[in-house]
Amino acid sequence: MPQLPAPAYPAEVRARLEADAQEVIARYPDSRSALLPLLHLVQSEEGHVSRTGMAFCADVLGLTTAEVTAVATFYTMYRRRPGGDYQVGVCTNTLCAVMGGDAIFDRLKEHLGVGNDETTEDGKITLEHIECNAACDFAPVVMVNWEFFDNQTPESATRLVDDLIAGRTVEPTRGAPLCSYKETARILAGFPDERPGAVEASGGAGPASLIGLRLAKGEEPHPRVVAPRGERPTGAQPHEPSPSEHLSSHDAPQQTSASDPDHPAGPIAEEGE
Repeated sequence: MPQLPAPAYPAEVRARLEADAQEVIARYPDSRSALLPLLHLVQSEEGHVSRTGMAFCADVLGLTTAEVTAVATFYTMYRRRPGGDYQVGVCTNTLCAVMGGDAIFDRLKEHLGVGNDETTEDGKITLEHIECNAACDFAPVVMVNWEFFDNQTPESATRLVDDLIAGRTVEPTRGAPLCSYKETARILAGFPDERPGAVEASGGAGPASLIGLRLAKGEEPHPRVVAPRGERPTGAQPHEPSPSEHLSSHDAPQQTSASDPDHPAGPIAEEGE
């Protein structure tokens, strides 16, 4: 059914948002480029992007509501309905799923009594499965308001959501201290995080994530010499790869060579050498 026009923000709210919006718009040579941060701005007001918020964005940017709606419905970081204070996202993409992400998601659904993209009755937590967050070397990963909680298990994730519901202090594995979903949305709109120490908090990637960058910079990792399987260079110690090294079939035992003596297994050098 056709809907009535979205109600306007109260006058004092609109005046405050307009001042913030003009600050955001001034950062761009073309005002319509400010649409993404403005959607975060209105999301920080209501906790989701409402019809009122989309009408506001269209008005201040000189766009149609259809143009704004097309963008707001394309990106998953914009909520279309009210949600919880904490958005708990469980990565269920390939590596996290294999490492236990699916089990974590199933446990949290059962523990919280909600399904995907649903909110607990107390309004504390919205649960969702999310796609890759580029933290595969810390899999399985859970994110709360886009802050990382690495190397999770069903048990640790359950304790995490219980602490959030109880109002206990929860510290991310990496990155800034947690804040509410609305506060996170305002930061994503481009406004400074004024909490003491929040900006200085770091959230660096792990060694496996950075290996491509190191290679691109010419910082090649220390070469490994791989002898034929079953042999070892004179004086060499058994190879014990560190957690930061990529493990391949070179490091895995291959038990098939005994059954095929004409084609023994075992590389004699690294790939490309």
